[in-house]
Amino acid sequence: MNKIFKVGIAGYGVVGKRRRQFIDIHPNLKTIAVCDRVFDSDSVMEDGVRCYTDYHKLLNEDLDILFVCMTNDILPEVTIAGLKGNLHVFCEKPPGCTVDDIIRVRKIERRFPKLKLMYGFNHRYHDSVKEALSIINSGELGKVVNLRGVYGKAKLITFNQDDWRTRRDKSGGGVLLDQGIHMVDLLRLFGGKYTKIHSFISNNFWHYDVEDNAYAIMQTNSGVTAMLHSSATSWRHTFRLEVTTEKGGIILSGILSGSKSYGAETMTVIYANPDGDNGNPKEVLTKYNNDPSWNSEIKKFVNCIVKDKVVDYGSSSDALETMKLVYKIYYSDSNWRDKYNIKSVD
Repeated sequence: MNKIFKVGIAGYGVVGKRRRQFIDIHPNLKTIAVCDRVFDSDSVMEDGVRCYTDYHKLLNEDLDILFVCMTNDILPEVTIAGLKGNLHVFCEKPPGCTVDDIIRVRKIERRFPKLKLMYGFNHRYHDSVKEALSIINSGELGKVVNLRGVYGKAKLITFNQDDWRTRRDKSGGGVLLDQGIHMVDLLRLFGGKYTKIHSFISNNFWHYDVEDNAYAIMQTNSGVTAMLHSSATSWRHTFRLEVTTEKGGIILSGILSGSKSYGAETMTVIYANPDGDNGNPKEVLTKYNNDPSWNSEIKKFVNCIVKDKVVDYGSSSDALETMKLVYKIYYSDSNWRDKYNIKSVD
């Protein structure tokens, strides 16, 4: 396949620039133009890439693919504009501020069946997650019994970034919607569809109008139970997912990230022998030293376009179900529900 797809990037901050690193090394992609509100005026970079202050001007370019890396409030608007402009669209998570946002996008998506829409649930593409899922799906360890997930950082505004994540009008929510959504997505991936949910949501520490802690316990109809803690008061940045199965389990600890603050990425596979290990089972540890997830994700997206394949990981259906679960967690805390007028979702 020798076709070169012309790419525009809407939102050229930390994530937009990171996406471009991997767009530019893909043999079938070429960055043509970017836009961001931080630019003083429309201009051209030294490498010939055009810069705009407004995404409408970006969409006037002759593009094939649009990457959307903007604030949550505008993500659905720009995604819809890209689809209506006959562009394949890759959009960062979350798909918007509310469940209604992704429902609106999906209505437009159905009008353009030849176009590919994919959402950046990047953690699915980490080697540790992929290998863990392969082991679970093989049945080697039996069925999943329960899960525990913790994803935490030290504050809502990190690494001197803009404060939009603390503003409900821009973000739609706090640490659960911004970062915890990755863990919610993984709990769905490994555990299935949760129908019973209890939660406590709070913003008692940082006192913004978005949550700084979310605690949830959830259960599927088949009895798989998951516990979740999404936190902006985790002074040591933490990523940990424990999947307990009938014959052992898997522990994913640490995640390779741009901040390099979550520790080494490891997978521990546990082989239980309740009659002989006395609670100290055989374990096999794998450490991952490289993060291919950003590159792999973009390769997958391009492959779906080139071969006209259905987007499976990171589809709009995935985005919808994960957003629904996030909002069910919000809704199940009656105090939080009343305080922020959270509506029930099906």
